[in-house]
Amino acid sequence: MKAMTYYGEGDIRFEEKPKPQIIDPTDAVVKIVKTTICGTDLGIWKGKNPEITPGRILGHEGVGIVEEVGSGVKNIKKGDKVIISCVSKCCTCDNCKVQLYSHCSNGGGWILGYMIDGTQAEYVRTPFADNSLIPLPSNVNEEIALLLSDALPTAHEIGVQYGDVKPGDTVFIAGAGPVGMSALLTAQLYSPSALIMCDMDENRLKMAKELGATHTINPASGDVTKMVTDIVGKDGVDAAIEAVGIPATWDMCQDIVKPGGHVAVVGVHGKPVDFKLEKLWIKNLTITTGLVNTNTTEMLMKAISTSSVDYTKMLTHHFKFNELEQAYDVFKHAAENGAMKVVLTVD
Repeated sequence: MKAMTYYGEGDIRFEEKPKPQIIDPTDAVVKIVKTTICGTDLGIWKGKNPEITPGRILGHEGVGIVEEVGSGVKNIKKGDKVIISCVSKCCTCDNCKVQLYSHCSNGGGWILGYMIDGTQAEYVRTPFADNSLIPLPSNVNEEIALLLSDALPTAHEIGVQYGDVKPGDTVFIAGAGPVGMSALLTAQLYSPSALIMCDMDENRLKMAKELGATHTINPASGDVTKMVTDIVGKDGVDAAIEAVGIPATWDMCQDIVKPGGHVAVVGVHGKPVDFKLEKLWIKNLTITTGLVNTNTTEMLMKAISTSSVDYTKMLTHHFKFNELEQAYDVFKHAAENGAMKVVLTVD
């Protein structure tokens, strides 16, 4: 089969790889129908994760058809169309019992495209199939289902839920990439009074307005703190969601959240940041970080199936699977190409 394979910093190759086989009784092998590229995949390509073994197939998002199941799989069967969750979970370890699936201690968590071969291939082996594959109803668009593999639950759980967004709240989102835009979409499930999207890319800000942002801010046009307080008042916002992972956006969030508010860090940070504890200690803030647990994926799937919002606006570019190298080139230069999420379809 064809697959996108990592061999070290700056070295990924679209090449022939062996088709995966069942290893454990709880495994399934899934034939990929659609997959996509995540910013995390770009981070791996750029060398952010040197612990990854050369030869690893990338990708942790996908929709597919179950090809084969192990003897221990009870609820998933051959022929089922499924969403492949980015987090694999045993559901029996102590962490899984409290829904901390991202820290599954029996070999689960974020493993696809990281510790084991992933979804940017024609077939993928999925551990803990009963718990980590989600049957896809016929009324859910399979391209929107791609967003349910990772982007939507990540933004919802680590951004919106950890940010404790409530009806009437004011929300600031730093970064209008796929996860920031997913935070914008899922925050609307809680009826906030203001949704402020901040980004340097005017095309993405335009899309944010189309997807429900009440206000947009470009840092190039002035002082972010002043622009935010002009909208919500001098105290700042109830919730600030940091969805980029750089010091500048962290600074924005810690500067504009009100006393008693929440800062939810979703962005993947690769450098230290300045934590202004001398100013923050008195503000009674809640500051959270995390890796998605995918415990809200099925709830989100139901919400999306009845939503009037056009989630397909997130899916800006479409490719055949054999055009995966071209898709990477487009996604690497997302700003120039107006790319949000790319969709790769396996014939």
